[in-house]
Amino acid sequence: MKKALFTAIIFFVIISKGFAQPGPQADYKFVAANNWVKAKNYYLLTLFEQDKPVSALLKNDDVLAKLTQAKLAALQTSLTTCKDALCLPAALKFTNDEIQAVSDRLTALYKNGNALDVLVKTHLIPSGNYITYKNLTPAHLLVKAWEQDAVAVNYTIGVYGEGKKPNYPAIDSISYNVKAKGYYTLMYDCSAVVAGDVANTRLFFEPALQAALTYLEINERQDASNYEPMTTTVNKAAYNKVKLIKWAAYPYSHILVPGAGPDNLTTPLSGEGMLRCRLAAKQYLAGKAPFIVVSGGSVHPFKTKYNEAFEMKVYLIKTLHIPESAVIIDPHARHTTTNIRNDVRLMFRYGIPVNRPGYIVTDKSQTDFIYNMAVRCEKELGYVPYKLGKRVSETELEFYPVLEALQIDQDEPLDP
Repeated sequence: MKKALFTAIIFFVIISKGFAQPGPQADYKFVAANNWVKAKNYYLLTLFEQDKPVSALLKNDDVLAKLTQAKLAALQTSLTTCKDALCLPAALKFTNDEIQAVSDRLTALYKNGNALDVLVKTHLIPSGNYITYKNLTPAHLLVKAWEQDAVAVNYTIGVYGEGKKPNYPAIDSISYNVKAKGYYTLMYDCSAVVAGDVANTRLFFEPALQAALTYLEINERQDASNYEPMTTTVNKAAYNKVKLIKWAAYPYSHILVPGAGPDNLTTPLSGEGMLRCRLAAKQYLAGKAPFIVVSGGSVHPFKTKYNEAFEMKVYLIKTLHIPESAVIIDPHARHTTTNIRNDVRLMFRYGIPVNRPGYIVTDKSQTDFIYNMAVRCEKELGYVPYKLGKRVSETELEFYPVLEALQIDQDEPLDP
């Protein structure tokens, strides 16, 4: 009896400290509210808008109400005082003091069982979007999620409003010359539109959030929403087939093929992309896996209108005669690191077993690169989204998924 009581007490202590939270759920339903760019980049802020009890709690708080009015006033003031183009987007960003003030207020408002507590336990944790904070208490996880979203909003404004360098300037930079004479007019008009959109808001984050979304729109950088929701569009046939697969019949859960962009704006699919697809098709037809995942966004060259994954799917189906129900696309990845990260996300969300190895099929040089890519993943993502298995050949490599891949990337708004 004493042993059972002691075990129960220890279990209660662990739960109360937040170290035994349930993990992400594959069947969690995302709240996108018809804006995938917003939901995929700034999920907590999306929930703050869409969850009525939480929204009411935030709107009715006196401290946050004062912050809302201050942000609206600063936006209006910028329209009359800013004489420099870059002054206008800068006025919309969160300051460090504002971010800290909101963190303090969320900590004070969070109560066990209240709307914020329910939000964390029914959305933030099961979504997996903030999985790297999984060992924190629910209240602390909420604060970290807020701080991440605030930094993400500021980053977007910085790159696509102020013209700061993104992580990969050659492919992700702003579309405008911020030093051009006409840029002031564009930025003024953006601020004026945002001011009109949020004039009646009672949510403190809306001016900055709407500014970030507006800058992405005018730069034609809404890549995060491409083909969404994919389970009912480009991946529908394969998604519906997943539940029918007898996984024991295959040595691998799927074959992953990273994309390779062409070097001009008129070529839909590069020769390298075709060759990688051929290598993958051969392994699929040999029965190595029931699905081929092709991964690559609209990346190369700068501002291309073609999508690597979509064009690879077309090639696999029309030229190599692979059935559509066997092809899954990830049309968002912009780097080799996120080819694998996004692939892990699809595996988990689509119900493909994450306890079975995946199979990367690509050219020798990229296989060499992936085999030594962990350091780059740690630097750019903060974690490694896979564990390597054996290298089967010069062009084939086993890997195992790591669920930290679900974490939103706060400084990659085109593929968060």
